[in-house]
Amino acid sequence: MPQPEPSPLPGAPVPVVLVDDHHMFRAGVRASLDGRVDVVGEADSVDGAVEAIRALRPPVVLLDVHLPGGNGGGGAEVITRCSDLLGATRFLALSVSDAAEDVVAVIRAGARGYVTKAISGPDLSGAVVQVASGDAVFSPRLAGFVLDAFGTGQADVAVADDELDRLSAREQEVMRLIARGYAYREVAAELFISVKTVETHVSSVLRKLQLSSRHELTRWAAARRLL
Repeated sequence: MPQPEPSPLPGAPVPVVLVDDHHMFRAGVRASLDGRVDVVGEADSVDGAVEAIRALRPPVVLLDVHLPGGNGGGGAEVITRCSDLLGATRFLALSVSDAAEDVVAVIRAGARGYVTKAISGPDLSGAVVQVASGDAVFSPRLAGFVLDAFGTGQADVAVADDELDRLSAREQEVMRLIARGYAYREVAAELFISVKTVETHVSSVLRKLQLSSRHELTRWAAARRLL
C-alpha cells in the first residue's frame, strides 16, 4: 500500500494539486500564488483529480466544487473517493460559488476549508499554509454555512457559560472572528489591534478552552452557535 508523502519541512513550499476545469483560471492561480506554495499537479475533472491526488499525495488540494466527470458529484465526489487519504491530504475548496448547498456538500465530504475566487493571491497562499498545518479556513461570510455543515442539533447547542467565562471580553471577540475564518491580520484590522496581540489572544483562547487548533475552535464555536 503506498505511503503518504511526508509533510513539507517548516518554511518549505507546500506542494499542492490544483483542480479546476478552466485552464485559464488554473494559470491565473499559479501566477497569483507566492513562494509558500508549489503547484505540483493539475486536473480538470473528477476522475483526473482522483488520479492526480492518488499519484502525488499532496498535503493540500485546491479544489473547485463544480467539476465534470465522475458520477456528477463534483468536488465533494473527489473528496469522498479520496477519503482514505484524509489527514495526510487536506482539501481546500476554491470556488466562485458561495451557495449554501455547495459549502455544506464539500465540508460534509471532508474539506478543511472553503474560500471564494474573490480571494487575493497572498491570502490564498496563506490559506493553503494554514490548511496544511491543520487549521480550518473559511471566507468570513460563509461562517453560517459552516455551522449548517457541522449539523449541530438542539442537544449540542447549550452554551456552557463557565467555558465562556474563562475568556475576557476581548478574547471572546477574537475567538468569534477566528472561528469564522478571519486571518490574523483581518482580526487585527477589525479590532484595531496588532497582529501580535491577536496571536497572543488566540494562544490564550486555545489554552483556556483546551483546544489545539483553529479547526477545533471553529467546531467548538459552531456547536454552541457562537459564530
